[in-house]
Amino acid sequence: MRLFAAVLPPEDVADELAVEVARLRGLPGADGLRWTGRPGWHFTLAFYGEVDDDVVPALSARLERAADRTPPFALAVRGGGQFGHGRALWAGAEGDLAALRLLADRAEAAARKAGVPMNEHRRYKAHLTLARSRDAIDARPYVERLADFTGRTWTVGDLALVRSNLPRSGVAGEQPRYEAVARWALGRSG
Repeated sequence: MRLFAAVLPPEDVADELAVEVARLRGLPGADGLRWTGRPGWHFTLAFYGEVDDDVVPALSARLERAADRTPPFALAVRGGGQFGHGRALWAGAEGDLAALRLLADRAEAAARKAGVPMNEHRRYKAHLTLARSRDAIDARPYVERLADFTGRTWTVGDLALVRSNLPRSGVAGEQPRYEAVARWALGRSG
């Protein structure tokens, strides 16, 4: 199954972000972007790709240990940016970013120790993808609008293992479906 570890924003934070995304979607050219839906709003910590079913128990046990060793921390959705010359528009984060990076490092290490092949390690960049484009776009108006956005601060209390089900219908604009297959509370042993 296709899996990743993530921090999922609570519903009220997603509600605030939905209002901001509605404003962004009103900007000129916004209809040329593929906007992610609320179920796709998450801070990916580590992307695992296809994971064999027999590896999932070991991965889960190691992710649970990573969550146990990481105390809850404050986070908010704030600002934004672009990757790939405007091919991806994202919202950023503020708060205890060091704790978020540590949790991302632990989620990546958990996978390696469980035998999940991981690509080369990259410095973690906290982001929540809002939209994608097949072609490079001028994302400056969106990034400028996002610069003024700061959502409510919440306490991240768990780590989620999420399954990504890619679209299979061939219908244009169909989004992947995301399903949290497990969640572990942070800081239980700390």
